[in-house]
Amino acid sequence: MVALGIAWEAWLAPIRPGGWMLSLKMLPLALALPAIARGNRRTYQWWSMGILLYFTEAIVRATSDTGPSVPLAWAQTGLAVFTYCAILGHARQTRPAPPATGSDREG
Repeated sequence: MVALGIAWEAWLAPIRPGGWMLSLKMLPLALALPAIARGNRRTYQWWSMGILLYFTEAIVRATSDTGPSVPLAWAQTGLAVFTYCAILGHARQTRPAPPATGSDREG
C-alpha cells in the first residue's frame, strides 16, 4: 500500500504535474513498518485506525476522479480493506489471555 501510494502520487497519476509532495501522505505508514514487522501490538492498533483514512480517500477518489487515477484508487481501496482485515486477524490471534479471577482459584 505504501509503494502504491508513493507511485500513484509521484509518477502514475499525480493530481497535477509536479505534485509529488502529496506522496508524503504515505510517510506515517512507512515509518510504522519496522514496528509492524516486530509485531508491536500498539502499532497495529493505531495502524488499524489510520488505514481507514486511506480507505476513505481511496473511495472518494475512485468515485470522483477520472482517468488513470480511478483504477489506482480501487487498488488502494482493496489493499486498505485487506490490510484492515489482516490487522484484525492478527489482533485476534495475538490477544493476551484474560487475567485469572478469584473464582478460578482452587482452594
